[in-house]
Amino acid sequence: MGKQEKEIFRNELAARQQVISEKKLPVIVILEGWGASGKGSAIGSIIKYMDPRFFRVYNMDVISEDEKRRPFLYRHALRMPKNGQFSFFDGGVMDELTKAYLHKEIDKEEYEKRVNSVINYERSLTDNGYCVIKFFLHIDEKTQKERLDALLKDKNTKWRVSPDDLWQNKHYEKCSKVYKDYIKATDTKVCPWHEITATNKDDVEKFVANTIIARIDSALQKEYVPEIIEGPYEKAPIKPLSQMDLSDKTLTDEEYKTRLKELQKDLSKLHNKLYAKKIPVIIAYEGWDAAGKGGNIKRIASALDPRGYEVFPIASPTPDEKNRHFLWRFYNRLPKTGHIAIFDRTWYGRVMVERLEGFCFENDWMRAYNEINEFEKDLTDWGAIVIKFWVQIDKDTQLERFTLRQNTPEKQWKITEEDWRNREKWDLYEGAVDEMIEKTSTTFAPWFVLESNDKKYARIKALEILKEEIEKRL
Repeated sequence: MGKQEKEIFRNELAARQQVISEKKLPVIVILEGWGASGKGSAIGSIIKYMDPRFFRVYNMDVISEDEKRRPFLYRHALRMPKNGQFSFFDGGVMDELTKAYLHKEIDKEEYEKRVNSVINYERSLTDNGYCVIKFFLHIDEKTQKERLDALLKDKNTKWRVSPDDLWQNKHYEKCSKVYKDYIKATDTKVCPWHEITATNKDDVEKFVANTIIARIDSALQKEYVPEIIEGPYEKAPIKPLSQMDLSDKTLTDEEYKTRLKELQKDLSKLHNKLYAKKIPVIIAYEGWDAAGKGGNIKRIASALDPRGYEVFPIASPTPDEKNRHFLWRFYNRLPKTGHIAIFDRTWYGRVMVERLEGFCFENDWMRAYNEINEFEKDLTDWGAIVIKFWVQIDKDTQLERFTLRQNTPEKQWKITEEDWRNREKWDLYEGAVDEMIEKTSTTFAPWFVLESNDKKYARIKALEILKEEIEKRL
């Protein structure tokens, strides 16, 4: 390949970088391949003439101790680029999963489950506007051996050869079969693989550059319309909100104090067991404004070791969060094993406020039910206990609480014009919530309704459910 030809596609890449910045297209480029196949060199040659302010390169070879205590997709999801930028991955999920499977760190069932999660994840990225470009660099067994030997002979390059590279070459045929099967399983219409024999560095650079250019041009044409998918998940049905009787869901002050003390004591003990067994817990709160979510959360949190939990109040997304997949900010807040994360508002904003206030397109929120189910399935497959509470009150009770807040100086900060506007859309929100619960109350992550006209009753019910679900897992 001549110098002039290189200059042409390098200029084309620089031009595309400008276009994706203007069009807010996020691009993920993943280079997988055999050890010593030249992944790092390929990335280096591609980014050489790009503006470094608008791309990041990630070497995914080493998994930190913190990342080992999170879901396996966590570290990949956190590195999603902002709209209009690139993320380059030197190695990715394929390397991580096939390595774990080949070294028998995970069995075949777990491996296949994770491969399916990768397919869903990549489809969700594409459906949400990402351009995902995957490459696999092939070299034969002899070429790999020669390259590894050459690297090992030079004291300045031998550090680049890992024990896994040597193991890979020694078990070349075994690895080759697993790689082929992985590529076949994850070669989808929306996220295809681009494979090349990496014997010539210039050929690899040209192939990778031209493929990136072509895929970006295709993505910018916006011909792809995401499909609305109904996932294969067994549901845990709940009756519509309007059919729920709240009148008899009350407790006396004495009953409340007695049960609260007992349940908080039990929960405190269970928290220690969760930590010892490294079981993560995710508690998600949604509900009507003024339903009592904050007080409910407070009674749970006060029973926990403060070193082992965190409460996340979720407000409108920041500009940084708006520029990424809607689940990115929740991946960012997932707990470590043995810890508890409590969300005051959640990813379900996609199918409620974002839907009803027009903050996303219809196709976006209609797809989100399945995307959320997939997200929660990955969490439970990781080992998390996922508990989702809808805090329910009737319309008259909400009005009483709004009025009290409005008329009490020390509580006025709790009431906003937005609360009153949302109240006017009660029926629309109720319909959206019913649909949300119907489509996302699954056997692995069911919804629990907390009847909260009497806040005391709702608090005790939440603690009882939490205790029961944790004990069931333990």
